[in-house]
Amino acid sequence: MAPVENQSRKALFTFGYKRHLDQDSRETIRHKVIVVGAGPVGLAFALDMKLRGIDVVIIDDADRIGEGSRGLCYSKRALEILDRYGAGKACVDKGVVWQIGKVFSRDEQVWQFDLLPEDGHKMPAFINLQQYYLEYYLIERAAELGIHIRWRNKLTGLQQTNDGAVIDIETPEGSYKLACDWLIAADGARSTIRGLMGLEWRGEVFDDRFLIADVKMKENFPTERWFWFEPPFHNGHSALLHKQPDDVWRIDMQLGPEAQPEEEQKPEKVIPRIRQMIKHDRFELEWVSLYTFQCRRIDRFLHGHVAFIGDSAHQVSPFGARGANSGIQDGENLAWKLAMVINGQAPESLLETYHEERSAAADENILHSTRSTDFIAPRSKQEMRFRDAALSLARTAPFAQRMINSGRLSTPAIYDTKLSTPDSDDWKNSAGPGAFRPGAVCPDAPMRSAEGVDNWLLDALGGEETLLVFTNGAPAPQFDEVRTLVIGRDLIDAQGYAAKRLDATPGSAYLFRPDQTLAARWRKPDAAAIAQARCRLRGQMPSH
Repeated sequence: MAPVENQSRKALFTFGYKRHLDQDSRETIRHKVIVVGAGPVGLAFALDMKLRGIDVVIIDDADRIGEGSRGLCYSKRALEILDRYGAGKACVDKGVVWQIGKVFSRDEQVWQFDLLPEDGHKMPAFINLQQYYLEYYLIERAAELGIHIRWRNKLTGLQQTNDGAVIDIETPEGSYKLACDWLIAADGARSTIRGLMGLEWRGEVFDDRFLIADVKMKENFPTERWFWFEPPFHNGHSALLHKQPDDVWRIDMQLGPEAQPEEEQKPEKVIPRIRQMIKHDRFELEWVSLYTFQCRRIDRFLHGHVAFIGDSAHQVSPFGARGANSGIQDGENLAWKLAMVINGQAPESLLETYHEERSAAADENILHSTRSTDFIAPRSKQEMRFRDAALSLARTAPFAQRMINSGRLSTPAIYDTKLSTPDSDDWKNSAGPGAFRPGAVCPDAPMRSAEGVDNWLLDALGGEETLLVFTNGAPAPQFDEVRTLVIGRDLIDAQGYAAKRLDATPGSAYLFRPDQTLAARWRKPDAAAIAQARCRLRGQMPSH
Protein backbone atom coordinates (compact mmCIF):
# COMPACT_ATOMS: atom_id res chain seq x y z
CA MET A 1 0.00 0.00 0.00
CA ALA A 2 1.51 3.33 -1.02
CA PRO A 3 0.24 6.52 0.66
CA VAL A 4 -0.47 9.38 -1.69
CA GLU A 5 -0.65 12.05 0.98
CA ASN A 6 -1.43 11.82 4.68
CA GLN A 7 -3.38 13.93 7.13
CA SER A 8 -1.56 12.59 10.17
CA ARG A 9 -2.80 12.37 13.72
CA LYS A 10 -0.64 13.38 16.65
CA ALA A 11 2.07 10.88 17.56
CA LEU A 12 1.07 8.71 20.53
CA PHE A 13 4.53 7.52 21.53
CA THR A 14 7.74 9.53 21.15
CA PHE A 15 11.28 8.27 21.80
CA GLY A 16 14.21 10.59 22.22
CA TYR A 17 17.46 10.53 20.34
CA LYS A 18 20.41 9.32 22.44
CA ARG A 19 24.03 9.46 21.49
CA HIS A 20 25.72 6.05 21.38
CA LEU A 21 29.32 5.20 22.25
CA ASP A 22 29.80 3.93 18.67
CA GLN A 23 29.61 7.56 17.53
CA ASP A 24 32.65 8.49 19.63
CA SER A 25 34.91 5.73 18.36
CA ARG A 26 37.77 6.64 16.05
CA GLU A 27 37.33 3.31 14.31
CA THR A 28 34.23 1.98 12.61
CA ILE A 29 32.51 -0.38 15.04
CA ARG A 30 31.36 -3.73 13.64
CA HIS A 31 28.20 -5.60 14.71
CA LYS A 32 26.90 -9.03 13.79
CA VAL A 33 23.49 -7.86 12.58
CA ILE A 34 22.07 -4.40 11.89
CA VAL A 35 18.35 -3.98 11.20
CA VAL A 36 17.27 -0.83 9.38
CA GLY A 37 13.67 0.02 10.26
CA ALA A 38 11.84 -0.16 13.61
CA GLY A 39 8.44 -1.06 12.18
CA PRO A 40 6.60 -4.28 13.05
CA VAL A 41 8.67 -6.40 10.65
CA GLY A 42 12.10 -5.16 11.73
CA LEU A 43 11.21 -5.29 15.42
CA ALA A 44 9.79 -8.81 15.18
CA PHE A 45 12.89 -10.05 13.36
CA ALA A 46 15.17 -8.46 15.97
CA LEU A 47 13.24 -10.16 18.79
CA ASP A 48 13.61 -13.54 17.08
CA MET A 49 17.34 -13.09 16.69
CA LYS A 50 17.80 -11.93 20.28
CA LEU A 51 15.85 -14.94 21.58
CA ARG A 52 18.30 -17.10 19.59
CA GLY A 53 21.22 -15.47 21.36
CA ILE A 54 22.26 -13.09 18.55
CA ASP A 55 22.68 -9.41 19.42
CA VAL A 56 21.06 -6.98 16.98
CA VAL A 57 21.34 -3.23 16.43
CA ILE A 58 18.20 -1.46 15.18
CA ILE A 59 18.33 1.99 13.59
CA ASP A 60 15.36 4.10 12.50
CA ASP A 61 15.19 7.59 11.04
CA ALA A 62 12.08 8.51 13.07
CA ASP A 63 11.57 8.79 16.81
CA ARG A 64 7.82 8.35 17.14
CA ILE A 65 4.91 6.06 16.39
CA GLY A 66 1.20 6.73 16.20
CA GLU A 67 0.67 8.67 12.99
CA GLY A 68 -2.52 6.92 11.91
CA SER A 69 -3.50 3.33 12.46
CA ARG A 70 -2.08 2.14 9.09
CA GLY A 71 -1.77 -1.66 9.45
CA LEU A 72 -4.85 -3.15 11.06
CA CYS A 73 -5.52 -6.91 10.66
CA TYR A 74 -3.17 -9.50 12.14
CA SER A 75 -3.66 -13.15 11.33
CA LYS A 76 -3.60 -16.23 13.51
CA ARG A 77 -0.15 -17.22 12.26
CA ALA A 78 1.32 -13.77 12.85
CA LEU A 79 -0.13 -13.81 16.37
CA GLU A 80 1.40 -17.23 17.02
CA ILE A 81 4.79 -15.88 15.98
CA LEU A 82 4.37 -12.75 18.10
CA ASP A 83 3.31 -14.93 21.02
CA ARG A 84 6.57 -16.86 20.79
CA TYR A 85 8.39 -13.51 20.92
CA GLY A 86 6.51 -12.54 24.09
CA ALA A 87 4.19 -9.91 22.56
CA GLY A 88 1.18 -11.96 21.46
CA LYS A 89 -0.86 -11.71 24.66
CA ALA A 90 -0.66 -7.93 24.79
CA CYS A 91 -1.82 -7.72 21.19
CA VAL A 92 -4.78 -10.06 21.69
CA ASP A 93 -5.78 -8.44 24.99
CA LYS A 94 -5.88 -4.99 23.36
CA GLY A 95 -7.10 -6.02 19.91
CA VAL A 96 -10.60 -6.65 18.63
CA VAL A 97 -10.96 -10.39 18.00
CA TRP A 98 -12.99 -11.45 14.97
CA GLN A 99 -13.52 -14.40 12.67
CA ILE A 100 -16.82 -13.69 10.88
CA GLY A 101 -16.95 -11.80 7.61
CA LYS A 102 -20.04 -10.66 5.72
CA VAL A 103 -20.26 -9.59 2.09
CA PHE A 104 -23.05 -7.38 0.75
CA SER A 105 -24.09 -6.63 -2.81
CA ARG A 106 -25.80 -3.25 -2.79
CA ASP A 107 -27.81 -3.51 0.45
CA GLU A 108 -28.28 -7.30 0.54
CA GLN A 109 -26.03 -9.83 2.30
CA VAL A 110 -24.87 -12.50 -0.17
CA TRP A 111 -22.23 -14.38 1.81
CA GLN A 112 -20.95 -15.01 5.31
CA PHE A 113 -17.74 -16.86 6.20
CA ASP A 114 -16.10 -18.11 9.39
CA LEU A 115 -12.30 -18.12 9.41
CA LEU A 116 -11.93 -20.39 12.44
CA PRO A 117 -15.03 -22.60 12.83
CA GLU A 118 -13.39 -25.16 15.14
CA ASP A 119 -12.25 -24.96 18.76
CA GLY A 120 -8.86 -25.86 20.21
CA HIS A 121 -6.66 -22.95 19.14
CA LYS A 122 -4.78 -20.57 21.44
CA MET A 123 -4.81 -17.67 19.02
CA PRO A 124 -7.89 -16.26 17.26
CA ALA A 125 -8.36 -16.17 13.50
CA PHE A 126 -7.69 -12.43 13.35
CA ILE A 127 -7.47 -9.37 15.50
CA ASN A 128 -7.85 -5.74 14.53
CA LEU A 129 -5.23 -3.58 16.21
CA GLN A 130 -3.84 -0.20 15.25
CA GLN A 131 -0.27 -0.58 14.04
CA TYR A 132 1.03 1.89 16.60
CA TYR A 133 -0.07 -0.42 19.43
CA LEU A 134 1.67 -3.40 17.84
CA GLU A 135 4.84 -1.37 17.42
CA TYR A 136 4.66 -0.18 21.02
CA TYR A 137 4.30 -3.72 22.40
CA LEU A 138 7.24 -4.88 20.28
CA ILE A 139 9.35 -1.94 21.45
CA GLU A 140 8.47 -2.74 25.06
CA ARG A 141 9.48 -6.36 24.54
CA ALA A 142 12.71 -5.29 22.85
CA ALA A 143 13.56 -3.17 25.89
CA GLU A 144 12.89 -6.15 28.19
CA LEU A 145 15.37 -8.23 26.18
CA GLY A 146 18.00 -5.50 26.13
CA ILE A 147 17.66 -4.54 22.46
CA HIS A 148 18.51 -0.88 22.00
CA ILE A 149 16.87 1.07 19.20
CA ARG A 150 18.80 4.02 17.84
CA TRP A 151 16.13 6.57 17.01
CA ARG A 152 16.80 9.41 14.55
CA ASN A 153 19.62 7.43 13.02
CA LYS A 154 19.09 7.72 9.28
CA LEU A 155 20.93 5.47 6.85
CA THR A 156 22.37 7.61 4.04
CA GLY A 157 25.01 5.42 2.44
CA LEU A 158 25.84 1.76 1.91
CA GLN A 159 28.95 -0.08 0.82
CA GLN A 160 28.71 -3.85 0.40
CA THR A 161 31.75 -5.99 1.18
CA ASN A 162 32.53 -9.66 0.72
CA ASP A 163 31.79 -10.34 4.38
CA GLY A 164 29.16 -7.74 5.22
CA ALA A 165 28.40 -4.07 4.75
CA VAL A 166 29.43 -0.60 5.89
CA ILE A 167 26.70 2.00 6.32
CA ASP A 168 26.69 5.78 6.74
CA ILE A 169 24.31 7.13 9.37
CA GLU A 170 23.11 10.71 9.86
CA THR A 171 22.00 11.86 13.33
CA PRO A 172 21.09 15.21 14.94
CA GLU A 173 24.72 15.36 16.14
CA GLY A 174 26.38 14.55 12.85
CA SER A 175 27.24 11.42 10.89
CA TYR A 176 29.10 8.21 11.69
CA LYS A 177 29.72 4.78 10.19
CA LEU A 178 28.88 1.25 11.30
CA ALA A 179 29.97 -2.07 9.87
CA CYS A 180 28.10 -5.36 10.12
CA ASP A 181 28.29 -8.97 9.05
CA TRP A 182 24.63 -8.91 8.00
CA LEU A 183 22.40 -5.99 7.05
CA ILE A 184 18.62 -6.45 7.20
CA ALA A 185 16.50 -4.06 5.14
CA ALA A 186 13.21 -3.63 6.99
CA ASP A 187 12.84 -0.01 5.94
CA GLY A 188 9.52 -0.31 4.16
CA ALA A 189 8.02 0.47 0.79
CA ARG A 190 10.28 3.49 0.29
CA SER A 191 13.38 1.51 1.31
CA THR A 192 16.54 3.60 1.25
CA ILE A 193 18.62 0.44 1.03
CA ARG A 194 16.72 -0.77 -2.01
CA GLY A 195 17.20 2.62 -3.65
CA LEU A 196 20.93 2.76 -2.90
CA MET A 197 21.36 -0.71 -4.39
CA GLY A 198 19.39 0.21 -7.50
CA LEU A 199 16.90 -2.64 -7.14
CA GLU A 200 13.76 -2.29 -9.23
CA TRP A 201 10.20 -3.45 -8.66
CA ARG A 202 8.54 -6.11 -10.80
CA GLY A 203 4.75 -6.22 -10.86
CA GLU A 204 1.64 -4.08 -11.27
CA VAL A 205 0.51 -0.65 -10.13
CA PHE A 206 -3.25 -0.05 -10.03
CA ASP A 207 -4.87 3.30 -10.82
CA ASP A 208 -7.86 3.19 -8.47
CA ARG A 209 -7.63 5.40 -5.40
CA PHE A 210 -9.10 4.40 -2.06
CA LEU A 211 -10.00 6.57 0.91
CA ILE A 212 -9.08 5.21 4.33
CA ALA A 213 -10.42 6.82 7.51
CA ASP A 214 -10.26 6.10 11.22
CA VAL A 215 -13.50 7.25 12.82
CA LYS A 216 -14.09 7.45 16.56
CA MET A 217 -17.67 6.62 17.51
CA LYS A 218 -19.70 4.41 19.84
CA GLU A 219 -21.60 1.82 17.82
CA ASN A 220 -23.21 -1.54 18.49
CA PHE A 221 -22.18 -3.06 15.18
CA PRO A 222 -20.86 -6.61 15.69
CA THR A 223 -17.12 -7.23 15.56
CA GLU A 224 -17.18 -8.58 12.02
CA ARG A 225 -15.63 -7.65 8.69
CA TRP A 226 -18.31 -6.02 6.52
CA PHE A 227 -17.61 -5.50 2.83
CA TRP A 228 -20.02 -3.91 0.32
CA PHE A 229 -19.99 -4.09 -3.45
CA GLU A 230 -21.84 -1.14 -4.99
CA PRO A 231 -23.46 0.02 -1.75
CA PRO A 232 -26.32 2.50 -2.14
CA PHE A 233 -24.55 4.93 0.22
CA HIS A 234 -21.41 5.23 -1.90
CA ASN A 235 -22.16 5.85 -5.56
CA GLY A 236 -21.68 2.27 -6.70
CA HIS A 237 -18.11 1.79 -5.44
CA SER A 238 -16.93 -0.68 -2.77
CA ALA A 239 -16.69 -0.03 0.97
CA LEU A 240 -15.29 -1.81 4.03
CA LEU A 241 -16.03 -1.46 7.75
CA HIS A 242 -13.87 -2.83 10.59
CA LYS A 243 -13.87 -2.23 14.34
CA GLN A 244 -10.65 -1.28 16.14
CA PRO A 245 -9.85 -0.78 19.82
CA ASP A 246 -10.75 2.48 21.63
CA ASP A 247 -14.10 2.86 19.82
CA VAL A 248 -12.27 3.54 16.55
CA TRP A 249 -13.67 2.16 13.30
CA ARG A 250 -11.79 1.70 10.04
CA ILE A 251 -13.73 2.79 6.97
CA ASP A 252 -12.34 2.09 3.52
CA MET A 253 -14.01 3.52 0.40
CA GLN A 254 -13.17 3.05 -3.26
CA LEU A 255 -13.07 6.43 -5.05
CA GLY A 256 -11.90 5.56 -8.55
CA PRO A 257 -8.78 6.60 -10.48
CA GLU A 258 -9.93 10.20 -11.04
CA ALA A 259 -10.03 11.11 -7.32
CA GLN A 260 -7.84 14.05 -6.35
CA PRO A 261 -5.90 13.34 -3.13
CA GLU A 262 -5.86 16.83 -1.67
CA GLU A 263 -9.54 17.41 -2.41
CA GLU A 264 -10.82 14.03 -1.22
CA GLN A 265 -9.07 14.25 2.16
CA LYS A 266 -10.75 17.50 3.14
CA PRO A 267 -13.17 17.07 6.06
CA GLU A 268 -15.96 18.69 4.07
CA LYS A 269 -15.62 15.83 1.55
CA VAL A 270 -14.97 12.96 3.96
CA ILE A 271 -17.58 13.68 6.64
CA PRO A 272 -20.62 13.58 4.29
CA ARG A 273 -19.45 10.24 2.87
CA ILE A 274 -19.18 8.71 6.32
CA ARG A 275 -22.47 10.26 7.48
CA GLN A 276 -24.23 8.71 4.50
CA MET A 277 -22.69 5.31 5.30
CA ILE A 278 -23.45 5.12 9.04
CA LYS A 279 -26.64 7.22 8.98
CA HIS A 280 -25.63 9.72 11.69
CA ASP A 281 -22.98 12.33 12.49
CA ARG A 282 -22.01 11.26 16.00
CA PHE A 283 -18.37 10.60 15.11
CA GLU A 284 -14.96 12.25 14.99
CA LEU A 285 -12.32 11.85 12.31
CA GLU A 286 -9.09 10.43 13.76
CA TRP A 287 -7.04 9.99 10.58
CA VAL A 288 -7.58 10.19 6.83
CA SER A 289 -5.43 9.05 3.94
CA LEU A 290 -5.66 8.09 0.28
CA TYR A 291 -3.77 5.20 -1.24
CA THR A 292 -3.29 3.23 -4.42
CA PHE A 293 -2.49 -0.46 -4.87
CA GLN A 294 0.82 -1.94 -5.82
CA CYS A 295 1.29 -5.69 -6.29
CA ARG A 296 5.00 -6.13 -6.91
CA ARG A 297 8.34 -7.33 -5.56
CA ILE A 298 12.07 -7.18 -6.17
CA ASP A 299 13.65 -10.09 -8.02
CA ARG A 300 15.87 -11.29 -5.18
CA PHE A 301 15.40 -10.96 -1.41
CA LEU A 302 19.05 -11.77 -0.66
CA HIS A 303 22.01 -9.84 -2.09
CA GLY A 304 25.25 -11.03 -0.58
CA HIS A 305 25.04 -10.13 3.09
CA VAL A 306 22.03 -7.83 2.65
CA ALA A 307 18.57 -9.36 3.15
CA PHE A 308 15.22 -7.69 2.42
CA ILE A 309 12.13 -8.40 4.52
CA GLY A 310 8.59 -7.02 4.51
CA ASP A 311 7.57 -4.06 2.35
CA SER A 312 11.16 -3.40 1.33
CA ALA A 313 10.95 -6.67 -0.63
CA HIS A 314 7.31 -6.90 -1.69
CA GLN A 315 4.07 -4.92 -1.73
CA VAL A 316 0.43 -6.00 -1.98
CA SER A 317 -2.99 -4.39 -1.72
CA PRO A 318 -4.40 -4.20 1.82
CA PHE A 319 -7.44 -6.36 1.02
CA GLY A 320 -6.58 -9.75 2.52
CA ALA A 321 -4.24 -8.42 5.23
CA ARG A 322 -1.13 -9.79 3.52
CA GLY A 323 1.32 -6.95 4.13
CA ALA A 324 2.56 -6.97 7.74
CA ASN A 325 1.48 -10.59 8.22
CA SER A 326 3.72 -11.80 5.40
CA GLY A 327 6.52 -9.50 6.53
CA ILE A 328 6.50 -10.99 10.03
CA GLN A 329 6.71 -14.42 8.43
CA ASP A 330 9.65 -13.23 6.30
CA GLY A 331 11.53 -12.35 9.45
CA GLU A 332 10.71 -15.64 11.16
CA ASN A 333 11.92 -17.59 8.12
CA LEU A 334 15.18 -15.66 7.92
CA ALA A 335 15.98 -15.52 11.64
CA TRP A 336 16.50 -19.21 12.40
CA LYS A 337 18.55 -19.72 9.26
CA LEU A 338 20.75 -16.69 9.87
CA ALA A 339 21.26 -17.73 13.51
CA MET A 340 22.39 -21.19 12.38
CA VAL A 341 24.85 -19.66 9.91
CA ILE A 342 26.24 -17.22 12.47
CA ASN A 343 26.61 -20.01 15.04
CA GLY A 344 28.40 -22.27 12.55
CA GLN A 345 25.59 -24.85 12.52
CA ALA A 346 24.86 -24.52 8.80
CA PRO A 347 26.60 -23.30 5.66
CA GLU A 348 25.92 -19.81 4.36
CA SER A 349 24.18 -21.38 1.38
CA LEU A 350 21.23 -22.18 3.68
CA LEU A 351 20.22 -18.52 3.40
CA GLU A 352 19.44 -19.02 -0.26
CA THR A 353 16.37 -20.95 0.87
CA TYR A 354 15.15 -17.75 2.56
CA HIS A 355 14.90 -16.15 -0.86
CA GLU A 356 13.42 -19.30 -2.42
CA GLU A 357 10.72 -19.76 0.20
CA ARG A 358 9.71 -16.20 0.88
CA SER A 359 9.84 -15.01 -2.74
CA ALA A 360 7.48 -17.89 -3.58
CA ALA A 361 5.26 -16.78 -0.68
CA ALA A 362 5.37 -13.22 -2.02
CA ASP A 363 4.35 -14.44 -5.48
CA GLU A 364 1.42 -16.29 -3.92
CA ASN A 365 0.37 -13.19 -1.97
CA ILE A 366 0.72 -10.99 -5.03
CA LEU A 367 -1.42 -13.41 -7.06
CA HIS A 368 -4.18 -13.44 -4.43
CA SER A 369 -3.92 -9.68 -3.97
CA THR A 370 -4.08 -8.99 -7.71
CA ARG A 371 -7.13 -11.21 -8.08
CA SER A 372 -8.82 -9.45 -5.17
CA THR A 373 -8.08 -6.05 -6.69
CA ASP A 374 -9.41 -7.14 -10.09
CA PHE A 375 -12.64 -8.33 -8.45
CA ILE A 376 -13.05 -5.24 -6.25
CA ALA A 377 -12.08 -2.73 -8.95
CA PRO A 378 -12.67 -4.41 -12.36
CA ARG A 379 -10.57 -2.95 -15.15
CA SER A 380 -12.52 -4.36 -18.10
CA LYS A 381 -16.12 -5.05 -19.09
CA GLN A 382 -15.40 -8.79 -18.95
CA GLU A 383 -14.15 -8.56 -15.35
CA MET A 384 -17.19 -6.47 -14.41
CA ARG A 385 -19.60 -9.01 -15.98
CA PHE A 386 -17.92 -11.87 -14.08
CA ARG A 387 -18.14 -9.99 -10.78
CA ASP A 388 -21.78 -9.03 -11.29
CA ALA A 389 -22.69 -12.62 -12.21
CA ALA A 390 -20.91 -14.05 -9.16
CA LEU A 391 -22.61 -11.58 -6.81
CA SER A 392 -26.02 -12.24 -8.35
CA LEU A 393 -25.71 -16.03 -8.20
CA ALA A 394 -24.29 -15.94 -4.67
CA ARG A 395 -27.69 -15.08 -3.26
CA THR A 396 -28.88 -18.64 -3.88
CA ALA A 397 -25.90 -20.71 -5.11
CA PRO A 398 -23.15 -21.67 -2.63
CA PHE A 399 -20.64 -22.39 -5.44
CA ALA A 400 -20.85 -18.73 -6.51
CA GLN A 401 -20.17 -17.53 -2.97
CA ARG A 402 -16.70 -19.08 -3.23
CA MET A 403 -16.04 -16.93 -6.30
CA ILE A 404 -16.60 -13.69 -4.39
CA ASN A 405 -13.24 -12.07 -3.73
CA SER A 406 -13.34 -9.17 -1.31
CA GLY A 407 -9.81 -10.07 -0.22
CA ARG A 408 -8.71 -13.66 0.41
CA LEU A 409 -7.55 -13.44 4.00
CA SER A 410 -3.89 -14.15 4.79
CA THR A 411 -2.82 -17.73 5.43
CA PRO A 412 0.74 -19.04 5.86
CA ALA A 413 2.53 -20.32 2.77
CA ILE A 414 3.39 -23.99 2.33
CA TYR A 415 7.06 -24.23 1.39
CA ASP A 416 8.02 -26.58 -1.43
CA THR A 417 11.81 -26.57 -1.23
CA LYS A 418 14.74 -28.90 -0.69
CA LEU A 419 14.56 -28.38 3.08
CA SER A 420 11.51 -30.65 3.25
CA THR A 421 11.83 -34.43 3.12
CA PRO A 422 9.19 -35.92 0.79
CA ASP A 423 6.72 -38.31 2.38
CA SER A 424 7.60 -41.98 2.10
CA ASP A 425 5.24 -44.46 0.44
CA ASP A 426 4.00 -45.81 3.76
CA TRP A 427 2.80 -42.32 4.68
CA LYS A 428 1.27 -41.63 1.29
CA ASN A 429 -0.61 -44.92 1.39
CA SER A 430 -2.08 -44.22 4.82
CA ALA A 431 -2.54 -40.44 4.73
CA GLY A 432 -5.86 -39.04 5.78
CA PRO A 433 -7.52 -35.91 4.30
CA GLY A 434 -6.12 -32.48 5.05
CA ALA A 435 -3.65 -29.85 3.86
CA PHE A 436 -0.99 -30.50 6.51
CA ARG A 437 2.16 -31.79 4.82
CA PRO A 438 5.92 -31.11 4.73
CA GLY A 439 6.46 -27.38 4.30
CA ALA A 440 3.29 -26.44 6.22
CA VAL A 441 3.13 -24.76 9.62
CA CYS A 442 2.20 -26.99 12.54
CA PRO A 443 -1.44 -26.53 13.55
CA ASP A 444 -1.89 -25.65 17.19
CA ALA A 445 -3.73 -27.89 19.65
CA PRO A 446 -4.52 -27.86 23.39
CA MET A 447 -2.22 -30.09 25.43
CA ARG A 448 -1.44 -30.95 29.03
CA SER A 449 1.98 -31.47 30.49
CA ALA A 450 2.86 -34.71 32.26
CA GLU A 451 2.27 -32.81 35.52
CA GLY A 452 -1.28 -31.92 34.45
CA VAL A 453 -0.60 -28.28 33.54
CA ASP A 454 -2.56 -26.93 30.55
CA ASN A 455 -0.34 -26.12 27.59
CA TRP A 456 -0.44 -25.62 23.82
CA LEU A 457 1.40 -27.57 21.16
CA LEU A 458 3.04 -24.52 19.58
CA ASP A 459 4.17 -23.28 23.00
CA ALA A 460 5.81 -26.65 23.58
CA LEU A 461 7.58 -26.56 20.22
CA GLY A 462 8.83 -23.02 20.81
CA GLY A 463 11.55 -21.88 18.43
CA GLU A 464 13.69 -25.02 18.49
CA GLU A 465 14.13 -27.82 16.01
CA THR A 466 12.00 -30.56 17.56
CA LEU A 467 11.05 -34.16 16.94
CA LEU A 468 7.47 -34.84 18.02
CA VAL A 469 6.66 -38.52 18.58
CA PHE A 470 3.31 -40.19 19.25
CA THR A 471 3.62 -43.24 21.48
CA ASN A 472 2.35 -46.61 20.34
CA GLY A 473 2.29 -48.37 23.69
CA ALA A 474 5.95 -49.33 23.48
CA PRO A 475 8.74 -47.38 25.21
CA ALA A 476 9.32 -44.06 23.45
CA PRO A 477 12.28 -44.13 21.06
CA GLN A 478 15.36 -42.13 22.02
CA PHE A 479 17.04 -39.87 19.45
CA ASP A 480 19.85 -38.19 21.34
CA GLU A 481 20.89 -35.72 18.64
CA VAL A 482 17.59 -33.84 18.46
CA ARG A 483 15.24 -32.37 21.04
CA THR A 484 12.36 -34.85 21.36
CA LEU A 485 8.85 -34.39 22.75
CA VAL A 486 6.73 -37.50 23.21
CA ILE A 487 2.93 -37.28 23.07
CA GLY A 488 1.76 -39.52 25.88
CA ARG A 489 4.83 -38.86 28.01
CA ASP A 490 5.88 -35.21 27.85
CA LEU A 491 2.59 -33.91 26.50
CA ILE A 492 -0.93 -35.33 26.80
CA ASP A 493 -3.26 -34.92 23.82
CA ALA A 494 -6.32 -35.34 26.03
CA GLN A 495 -8.85 -34.05 23.50
CA GLY A 496 -7.24 -35.69 20.47
CA TYR A 497 -6.88 -32.43 18.50
CA ALA A 498 -3.16 -32.91 17.82
CA ALA A 499 -3.53 -36.48 16.53
CA LYS A 500 -6.37 -35.42 14.25
CA ARG A 501 -4.71 -32.29 12.85
CA LEU A 502 -1.35 -34.02 12.32
CA ASP A 503 -2.96 -37.19 10.90
CA ALA A 504 -1.07 -39.16 13.54
CA THR A 505 -1.17 -42.89 14.16
CA PRO A 506 0.59 -44.69 17.04
CA GLY A 507 4.33 -44.43 16.47
CA SER A 508 4.19 -41.46 14.04
CA ALA A 509 6.98 -38.90 14.32
CA TYR A 510 7.34 -35.33 13.01
CA LEU A 511 10.46 -33.23 12.61
CA PHE A 512 9.68 -29.52 12.96
CA ARG A 513 11.93 -26.70 11.86
CA PRO A 514 12.76 -23.88 14.32
CA ASP A 515 9.94 -21.85 12.67
CA GLN A 516 7.41 -24.59 13.57
CA THR A 517 7.18 -25.74 9.95
CA LEU A 518 7.06 -29.47 9.22
CA ALA A 519 10.35 -30.70 7.75
CA ALA A 520 9.65 -34.46 7.66
CA ARG A 521 7.29 -37.11 9.03
CA TRP A 522 7.30 -40.88 9.35
CA ARG A 523 4.90 -43.63 10.37
CA LYS A 524 7.85 -45.64 11.65
CA PRO A 525 10.85 -43.39 12.29
CA ASP A 526 14.42 -44.60 12.49
CA ALA A 527 17.61 -42.82 13.50
CA ALA A 528 19.14 -42.86 9.99
CA ALA A 529 16.06 -41.26 8.37
CA ILE A 530 15.90 -38.58 11.05
CA ALA A 531 19.60 -37.81 10.65
CA GLN A 532 19.19 -37.42 6.89
CA ALA A 533 16.19 -35.12 7.33
CA ARG A 534 18.14 -32.97 9.79
CA CYS A 535 21.04 -32.67 7.33
CA ARG A 536 18.63 -31.70 4.60
CA LEU A 537 17.14 -29.08 6.92
CA ARG A 538 20.56 -27.43 7.19
CA GLY A 539 21.05 -27.44 3.44
CA GLN A 540 23.70 -30.12 3.72
CA MET A 541 22.14 -32.70 1.41
CA PRO A 542 21.30 -32.65 -2.30
CA SER A 543 17.63 -32.12 -3.11
CA HIS A 544 17.18 -35.55 -4.71
